[in-house]
Amino acid sequence: MPQTVTGRFDDGSAYQVQVTGDADRPVVGSARAVALVALHTGESIPLTPTGPLRVVAGDDEEAVLAVLRRYTDVVEKGTEAARLTQTPET
Repeated sequence: MPQTVTGRFDDGSAYQVQVTGDADRPVVGSARAVALVALHTGESIPLTPTGPLRVVAGDDEEAVLAVLRRYTDVVEKGTEAARLTQTPET
């Protein structure tokens, strides 16, 4: 089931995407978010600030969400209450 994610890029531009879990189209809804995920596909990324590392793949929803959290400010909407997650720049 696709998860809707809303967030904003460093320049303040807002986006909303669906994380699909589909290897061919991991996110749908924002060309910039699609490009961001494609750019980092194949790289290792921590799922949380303290790990574990996972290689980003389009069919791995957790890794795709980790990319969005690391490189953008994310407000997640889902079964949990909406929350703002911001990761410090490295």
